[in-house]
Amino acid sequence: MKFTIAAALAVVTALVEFTVVPYLRIGDAVPHPILVFGVIAAIVGGLEVGLTWAFVGGLALDVVTQRPLGSTSFSLLIAVGAGYLVGSFLGRIRILAPIGATAVASPLYSMLILVTTAALTTAPITSAALGMILPSTVYDVIIAAAVGPLAVAISARRRDVERMAW
Repeated sequence: MKFTIAAALAVVTALVEFTVVPYLRIGDAVPHPILVFGVIAAIVGGLEVGLTWAFVGGLALDVVTQRPLGSTSFSLLIAVGAGYLVGSFLGRIRILAPIGATAVASPLYSMLILVTTAALTTAPITSAALGMILPSTVYDVIIAAAVGPLAVAISARRRDVERMAW
């Protein structure tokens, strides 16, 4: 059931990223909510949930943005997996894990998108595209700082209630 919910929410987030995110652009910074929420889903729900989110959300984003099919899924799978690894190393400070994981996953995702798009199409990698990586990473980390600790706290609270001893 949790995989179905993750897949459905990933499609909705991909649609939001395609329709709303262009209006949320600040200078060169463009947020990647599909990545940020995928990393948070991996930290809160486990690697399988995060990879489900990444695969389905990436395919949905490829379809609506007309990128080469599978390029976004591939980039998201690698980035969310890396974010999960970073988040698992931050187990002691789990409440801050989404922030650190997003700080690592966001530039990795941006670089992978640029490389896969350049490899699968005739689009060159421009210096303007490379210049957007750092501002977009900062934007993604700010979103993760706003949403991630809350999601981790709700998940931890929910697990504590489920583990109640009789």
